[in-house]
Amino acid sequence: MKKLIAGAVFAALMSGTSIAADLREDVAADYSYLEDLYIHLHQNPELSTQEEKTAKRVADELKAVGYDVTTSFGGHGVVAVMKNGDGPTVLVRADMDGLPVKEQTGLEYASQAMATDDDGTTVPVMHACGHDIHMTSMIGTARRLAAMRDTWSGTIVMVGQPAEERTMGAEAMIKEGLFERFPRPDYNLALHVSPAIRAGDIGIVSGYALANVDSADIAIKGIGGHGAYPHTTKDPVVLASYIVASLQTLVSRETSPLESGVVTVGSIHAGTKHNIISDKAHLQITIRSYADDVRQNLKDGVVRIARGQAIAFGLPEDKMPEVTFSEGTPSTYNDPELTAKLRAALTEKMGAEHVYEADPVMAAEDFSLFGRTDPKIPSVMLWLGATKAEAVEASKNGGAALPSLHSPLFGPDREPTIKGGVEAMTTAVLSLLAQK
Repeated sequence: MKKLIAGAVFAALMSGTSIAADLREDVAADYSYLEDLYIHLHQNPELSTQEEKTAKRVADELKAVGYDVTTSFGGHGVVAVMKNGDGPTVLVRADMDGLPVKEQTGLEYASQAMATDDDGTTVPVMHACGHDIHMTSMIGTARRLAAMRDTWSGTIVMVGQPAEERTMGAEAMIKEGLFERFPRPDYNLALHVSPAIRAGDIGIVSGYALANVDSADIAIKGIGGHGAYPHTTKDPVVLASYIVASLQTLVSRETSPLESGVVTVGSIHAGTKHNIISDKAHLQITIRSYADDVRQNLKDGVVRIARGQAIAFGLPEDKMPEVTFSEGTPSTYNDPELTAKLRAALTEKMGAEHVYEADPVMAAEDFSLFGRTDPKIPSVMLWLGATKAEAVEASKNGGAALPSLHSPLFGPDREPTIKGGVEAMTTAVLSLLAQK
């Protein structure tokens, strides 16, 4: 029944000539439908690469308002196209996967979902990174733009992307031919919730917005023995310690103070007993930066330092440390010219008090890959505030810390967040399409 009512409401919105008169009022009129959609998505998260039901719901929503929809693209990816005359092509992307986190928000619609991960372990699942908001905002934007076809000209490509949390989905969709099989975008847009910004407000970063991120594993070899006779061994624990200490110079002495870099050793494992010197140790490292040359220098430095310290310890060639890199994601770069254009449009529509400059962060997002094509496509990711205004202000004045993304306590203030997301993304797209 709810779908029938919502369909009637949408049809009524489509029939009016004053649809574009006040976008905020139109978003508000559609909110009840979007709220139901959001709660459904929030309660039914699916892990990365398992987004089958989520993708179907996204696809059904887009088909219902007139988009030409392709499913199962690059995994469970969804691509929806609406052509409406001559003009630019704008891509809007929303990620769809949840995280193996047990929700502890206390919300009446909190996720109780469970799933089996790739290792066969049963885990709780939650949209702890706000992908449910991202999808709802994209669907809301798609509905508004479909209802406003008499005001714009061009092509819209809506993308529901799988496996963002494992930084696999964007690459899979691109490799399957996203930019060859569908209209190639002139612009790529996305938004991401931020717990640090007031719900419904928009933060914009020009230039680097999110980081290059790489994981490094160092398998350290040694010559084990009895703890009472250390002179007969090559202790991998001591070698690991020297490597950890030396890695700190990659940022402090090899990276310009005007650039950003992080080398964090998050895990060190070795040995089994007090009086046994092990024959191996293992380090796990996260490496983060913005500029690509800094990224490469940090990665090269990890390899060089591991090998150099092993040589200094007198290890033979067959016992040199083995360094492997994984989970690499390039930095997200917001095209400055496009950023300025969107900032002006959003400020005019939403008010300067709701649109402001945000800081870049050292997290990763594979949305970056959509813009790193040849030739490059101008791209921007907007930050969408998701936290009650009073909570944000309290945290700035020494009050309770705000739950971060990926926290089991992260629960967006849904109404202003969804309304702000739809209004901002619809405004952004309209500012780039040709006007009728």
